[in-house]
Amino acid sequence: MADPQSERERLLAWVERMANHLSEVDGLPPITGRILGWLMVCEPAEQSAGEIAAAIGASRGSMTTNLRQLSALGFVQRVTRPGRRTAHYRLVEDAWDVVVQRQIAALGAFRAIASDGIDLLGAAPGRSQRVRDAHEVFGRLEETLAAGLRGPAAPDGRR
Repeated sequence: MADPQSERERLLAWVERMANHLSEVDGLPPITGRILGWLMVCEPAEQSAGEIAAAIGASRGSMTTNLRQLSALGFVQRVTRPGRRTAHYRLVEDAWDVVVQRQIAALGAFRAIASDGIDLLGAAPGRSQRVRDAHEVFGRLEETLAAGLRGPAAPDGRR
Protein backbone atom coordinates (compact mmCIF):
# COMPACT_ATOMS: atom_id res chain seq x y z
CA MET A 1 0.00 0.00 0.00
CA ALA A 2 1.37 3.41 -0.96
CA ASP A 3 2.27 5.78 1.85
CA PRO A 4 -0.19 8.74 1.66
CA GLN A 5 2.47 11.18 2.94
CA SER A 6 4.93 9.99 0.32
CA GLU A 7 2.31 10.37 -2.43
CA ARG A 8 1.48 13.90 -1.24
CA GLU A 9 5.18 14.81 -1.20
CA ARG A 10 5.58 13.50 -4.76
CA LEU A 11 2.51 15.46 -5.88
CA LEU A 12 3.80 18.65 -4.28
CA ALA A 13 7.23 18.13 -5.85
CA TRP A 14 5.53 17.80 -9.24
CA VAL A 15 3.46 20.93 -8.55
CA GLU A 16 6.71 22.78 -7.75
CA ARG A 17 8.26 21.57 -11.03
CA MET A 18 5.21 22.90 -12.86
CA ALA A 19 5.48 26.23 -11.05
CA ASN A 20 9.18 26.55 -11.89
CA HIS A 21 8.57 25.72 -15.54
CA LEU A 22 5.74 28.24 -15.91
CA SER A 23 7.82 30.85 -14.12
CA GLU A 24 10.89 30.32 -16.30
CA VAL A 25 9.13 29.82 -19.64
CA ASP A 26 5.99 31.95 -19.38
CA GLY A 27 7.00 34.46 -16.73
CA LEU A 28 4.15 33.56 -14.38
CA PRO A 29 4.73 34.10 -10.67
CA PRO A 30 5.60 30.80 -8.94
CA ILE A 31 2.43 30.97 -6.81
CA THR A 32 0.32 31.12 -9.97
CA GLY A 33 2.09 28.04 -11.31
CA ARG A 34 1.60 26.23 -8.02
CA ILE A 35 -2.13 26.92 -8.09
CA LEU A 36 -2.39 25.68 -11.67
CA GLY A 37 -0.29 22.62 -10.93
CA TRP A 38 -2.35 21.79 -7.85
CA LEU A 39 -5.64 22.13 -9.72
CA MET A 40 -4.30 19.70 -12.32
CA VAL A 41 -3.72 16.93 -9.76
CA CYS A 42 -5.96 17.59 -6.76
CA GLU A 43 -8.83 15.43 -5.64
CA PRO A 44 -11.58 16.50 -5.58
CA ALA A 45 -11.13 18.53 -8.74
CA GLU A 46 -12.96 21.53 -7.25
CA GLN A 47 -11.16 23.23 -4.37
CA SER A 48 -11.81 26.35 -2.29
CA ALA A 49 -9.16 29.07 -2.13
CA GLY A 50 -8.48 27.98 1.45
CA GLU A 51 -7.98 24.35 0.45
CA ILE A 52 -5.64 25.34 -2.37
CA ALA A 53 -3.68 27.68 -0.07
CA ALA A 54 -3.31 24.97 2.58
CA ALA A 55 -2.23 22.38 0.03
CA ILE A 56 0.50 24.48 -1.60
CA GLY A 57 1.57 26.43 1.48
CA ALA A 58 0.40 29.83 0.24
CA SER A 59 -1.24 32.70 2.04
CA ARG A 60 -4.97 33.21 1.56
CA GLY A 61 -4.26 36.79 0.52
CA SER A 62 -2.26 35.72 -2.53
CA MET A 63 -5.01 33.39 -3.71
CA THR A 64 -7.54 35.99 -4.89
CA THR A 65 -5.18 37.80 -7.25
CA ASN A 66 -3.66 34.64 -8.66
CA LEU A 67 -6.95 32.80 -9.08
CA ARG A 68 -8.31 35.88 -10.85
CA GLN A 69 -5.27 35.89 -13.18
CA LEU A 70 -5.68 32.18 -13.96
CA SER A 71 -9.38 32.79 -14.67
CA ALA A 72 -8.54 35.67 -17.02
CA LEU A 73 -6.02 33.44 -18.83
CA GLY A 74 -8.74 30.82 -19.35
CA PHE A 75 -7.27 28.14 -17.09
CA VAL A 76 -9.53 28.26 -14.05
CA GLN A 77 -13.23 28.72 -13.50
CA ARG A 78 -14.97 29.77 -10.32
CA VAL A 79 -17.77 27.43 -9.24
CA THR A 80 -20.45 28.36 -6.73
CA ARG A 81 -22.95 26.03 -5.16
CA PRO A 82 -26.48 26.97 -4.10
CA GLY A 83 -26.71 27.65 -0.39
CA ARG A 84 -22.95 27.81 0.09
CA ARG A 85 -20.91 30.96 0.59
CA THR A 86 -17.54 29.44 -0.30
CA ALA A 87 -16.57 29.51 -3.97
CA HIS A 88 -14.61 26.63 -5.43
CA TYR A 89 -12.19 26.62 -8.34
CA ARG A 90 -11.46 24.06 -10.97
CA LEU A 91 -9.34 23.70 -14.07
CA VAL A 92 -11.31 24.59 -17.21
CA GLU A 93 -11.88 21.38 -19.17
CA ASP A 94 -10.56 22.66 -22.51
CA ALA A 95 -7.98 25.00 -20.96
CA TRP A 96 -5.07 23.59 -22.93
CA ASP A 97 -6.87 23.92 -26.26
CA VAL A 98 -7.70 27.55 -25.39
CA VAL A 99 -4.05 28.25 -24.56
CA VAL A 100 -2.84 26.72 -27.81
CA GLN A 101 -5.51 28.62 -29.78
CA ARG A 102 -4.23 31.87 -28.24
CA GLN A 103 -0.68 30.94 -29.19
CA ILE A 104 -1.80 30.20 -32.75
CA ALA A 105 -3.51 33.59 -32.90
CA ALA A 106 -0.33 35.27 -31.60
CA LEU A 107 1.75 33.47 -34.24
CA GLY A 108 -0.71 34.58 -36.92
CA ALA A 109 -0.49 38.18 -35.71
CA PHE A 110 3.32 38.08 -35.76
CA ARG A 111 3.23 36.54 -39.23
CA ALA A 112 0.96 39.37 -40.44
CA ILE A 113 3.44 41.93 -39.09
CA ALA A 114 6.28 40.09 -40.84
CA SER A 115 4.23 40.09 -44.06
CA ASP A 116 3.87 43.88 -43.77
CA GLY A 117 7.65 44.06 -43.28
CA ILE A 118 8.21 42.06 -46.46
CA ASP A 119 5.92 44.46 -48.33
CA LEU A 120 7.78 47.42 -46.83
CA LEU A 121 11.27 46.15 -47.65
CA GLY A 122 10.52 44.59 -51.01
CA ALA A 123 13.41 42.60 -52.43
CA ALA A 124 16.13 44.42 -50.46
CA PRO A 125 18.84 41.88 -49.62
CA GLY A 126 19.76 41.09 -46.01
CA ARG A 127 17.08 42.56 -43.86
CA SER A 128 14.30 41.50 -46.22
CA GLN A 129 15.54 37.91 -46.01
CA ARG A 130 15.60 38.03 -42.21
CA VAL A 131 11.96 39.13 -42.20
CA ARG A 132 11.09 36.44 -44.77
CA ASP A 133 12.78 33.80 -42.58
CA ALA A 134 10.70 34.87 -39.57
CA HIS A 135 7.54 34.87 -41.70
CA GLU A 136 8.26 31.33 -42.90
CA VAL A 137 9.12 29.91 -39.47
CA PHE A 138 6.07 31.42 -37.78
CA GLY A 139 3.88 30.19 -40.63
CA ARG A 140 5.13 26.63 -40.14
CA LEU A 141 4.59 26.86 -36.38
CA GLU A 142 1.08 28.21 -36.88
CA GLU A 143 0.20 25.35 -39.25
CA THR A 144 1.75 22.69 -36.99
CA LEU A 145 -0.06 23.89 -33.87
CA ALA A 146 -3.37 24.20 -35.73
CA ALA A 147 -2.97 20.65 -37.07
CA GLY A 148 -2.23 19.41 -33.54
CA LEU A 149 -5.52 20.84 -32.27
CA ARG A 150 -7.39 18.99 -34.96
CA GLY A 151 -5.86 15.74 -33.69
CA PRO A 152 -3.90 13.03 -35.45
CA ALA A 153 -4.76 12.04 -38.98
CA ALA A 154 -6.70 8.83 -39.52
CA PRO A 155 -5.06 6.08 -41.61
CA ASP A 156 -6.83 7.46 -44.69
CA GLY A 157 -5.40 10.96 -44.00
CA ARG A 158 -8.64 12.50 -42.67
CA ARG A 159 -8.85 14.24 -39.32
